[in-house]
Amino acid sequence: MKKTLIAFLAAGAACGQPARTTWKDYLGGPDSSHYSALKQINTKNVNQLQVAWSYDTGDSTSYTFSPLVVDDIAYFAAKQGSLVAVNAATGQELWVYSFPSAGGRGGQFSGISGQRGANYWESKDRSDRRVLVSQGGFLHAIDARTGKLVQSFGDNGKLDLKTGLDRGPALASRTPGRVFENILVLGSATGEGYLAPPGDVRGIDIVTGKLLWVFHTIPRPGEFGYDTWPKDAYKYMGGVDVWGEITVDEKRGIAYLPTASAKYELYGGDRLGDNLFADCILALDARTGKRLWHFQTVHHDLWDYDPDAAPQLVTVKHEGKTVDAVALASKNGFLYVFDRVTGKPLWPIEERPVPASDVPGEVAAKTQPFPTVVPPFARQSMTVKDMYDGFMKPEEKAWWKDRLSKARTGFYTPPGLTDTIQLPSVNGGALFFSTGADPTTGTVYVLSKDMPSIMKLVPAGESTADNAGGLIPNRPRPAGRGPAAGMPTPPQMGRAVYEQTCQVCHGAELKGDRGPEIDTAVAKQGADPVRAVITKGRGTMPAFASLPAQSMSDLMAFLARPDAAPIGSAPSAATMQAMGRLRVEPDYPAEVIPPPSRYKTGYGNEPYVITPPWSTITAYDLNTGKIKWQAPYGDVPQAGPSDKMRGNAYPKSGFVITAGGLLMFAGNDSKLYALDKDTGKLLFSKELPNGSLGVPAVYEVKGREYILLAVSGGNAYPAGAYVPPGGVTPPAISKSYIAFALPSAEKK
Repeated sequence: MKKTLIAFLAAGAACGQPARTTWKDYLGGPDSSHYSALKQINTKNVNQLQVAWSYDTGDSTSYTFSPLVVDDIAYFAAKQGSLVAVNAATGQELWVYSFPSAGGRGGQFSGISGQRGANYWESKDRSDRRVLVSQGGFLHAIDARTGKLVQSFGDNGKLDLKTGLDRGPALASRTPGRVFENILVLGSATGEGYLAPPGDVRGIDIVTGKLLWVFHTIPRPGEFGYDTWPKDAYKYMGGVDVWGEITVDEKRGIAYLPTASAKYELYGGDRLGDNLFADCILALDARTGKRLWHFQTVHHDLWDYDPDAAPQLVTVKHEGKTVDAVALASKNGFLYVFDRVTGKPLWPIEERPVPASDVPGEVAAKTQPFPTVVPPFARQSMTVKDMYDGFMKPEEKAWWKDRLSKARTGFYTPPGLTDTIQLPSVNGGALFFSTGADPTTGTVYVLSKDMPSIMKLVPAGESTADNAGGLIPNRPRPAGRGPAAGMPTPPQMGRAVYEQTCQVCHGAELKGDRGPEIDTAVAKQGADPVRAVITKGRGTMPAFASLPAQSMSDLMAFLARPDAAPIGSAPSAATMQAMGRLRVEPDYPAEVIPPPSRYKTGYGNEPYVITPPWSTITAYDLNTGKIKWQAPYGDVPQAGPSDKMRGNAYPKSGFVITAGGLLMFAGNDSKLYALDKDTGKLLFSKELPNGSLGVPAVYEVKGREYILLAVSGGNAYPAGAYVPPGGVTPPAISKSYIAFALPSAEKK
């Protein structure tokens, strides 16, 4: 019976999405499955893997770019954010396309160093082959064979990403959209602040660059969902962008999009209602942009629980019938499973009561949807009993125990004016790179991160530093925070500007969160290029053209010397206001009644205060809705006094699944792993010269199978981490791409 079922499912997969033996698409294919039908490397010989070739990136950047491979050419980001093409069998460089960079220099803001991937497209006769990648507010069409811009596309090879948008600057998502036929389905990133622009979805003609269609993610009068917002919200509210990963059912021409939360994410007093199409899986006709169906996973989101991992397509046996399903994993720890044509859940999803908000002006949704059969893949609450102190200095333990004991907790408890523990956090659960599928068995795999946050809302203008994220060392916040007596210094005033404007993306320690690390941006690039990026924006970085000149001067003083204004040294809101130093933010239209305040909070990511594992991978059998297995996602070597310290703390990498029976990945602990995809058993691990980011590519050239991955950063501990006795921080030494293969004599 079991063999019959597997054969049936394999046949079903063959009738739907084709078997993938190439890696010419982001995440392996339009279905985003991370799956390869190649099986030369398998459970019996994976321990023989060796380095086939490597390519030095030529810089110190940590790349999240996921390689593409077409025929015998590999494409990836290197050399100060350039797009590079190499021979996929030898690593020999073929061409380099360099993008414009701020001030003509390299570094964090240059090229495509922050992009997660690109798209490949070719005409039916293969006479026209293009790589499509976003950079600097433009979509670039690059000839895949020569590395030159395709002059017939857009404006001499580039398309302004403002095309089709009515409000605000167009920010390229760090994920690349999805190709279907001659159409690029393209999302965006809107920024995280109040009154950000809407994140409308567009269809772009790949041949010409012309706009084909637009879907309004914040509905307009007469459109479905308009009544779930305040009147005319599309004119001044924002977010609901598709910054995550798009999946396409090629057979049916359906694009499945995970939509982001409305902005501001953690307070919604100015956006009362359910806020469609925020936090949805949205099924659109890829040719026209017409809505086919949707499901909202979170009503009136107050936790930033937007889905962004790729929806997964599988064919399963459900209640005696063959069902083509789509599964969506979200940051809240749930996996939602639907009939991919009708949008009907395969198993009931119940609306259950959740806690109310006590924040002035806020009206939380009374219920939220809970899957009933499919269990969550992540922990969804934390109390002091779950506290882990292995990374705490002895004097910190009592402080953390007291703080966690006093904090409010519980799943879907809205952020309040006192400490609230949120698990999963804003950056927990399933994010980009986190989902994949085996189409032959109906199995969906989810990488998740159990990272708590501690939230505390404060009125806009006040410092959010007290809960801005206790990255190791997890130190107590001393009483009497603030600058020393007397006039605040320019770096201290700049710290206040940073907390209100930049911290939400770059973190309290400037070590990166949603955005890149910028603690050395001015030192490496100079003040002028950094100031230009802040003023004009670049890539996913929004423009802050309204920042007053004095505030900009203060901010630059802080970025030049972050050590001169540590966390807690920013002057109070009253002091800043008295000195005329607060940022001038956009205001609501005259006819709109504003909320009592624009409340804000630091994200408060606390990845090491909860018991491990901190990251896991879960395999679901979607023929039954049950978990097949769950295992830590790698290991942290020498991690501390406990031998249970398993799982990369916060990996920004993804796995691949192969017909050879393997699930393979490399994370921030500088190791390559191979698990048995059916059991989760560890089969093989191999030391790498550095941590890995992005998703590997699995491909074949002249009968030899390769796995190609970026080895360019992501150590097990953040910089400046408190490492307990015996702990070792792996050095960041190598920035490269490495291709592994079996020895030539073993490849058959």
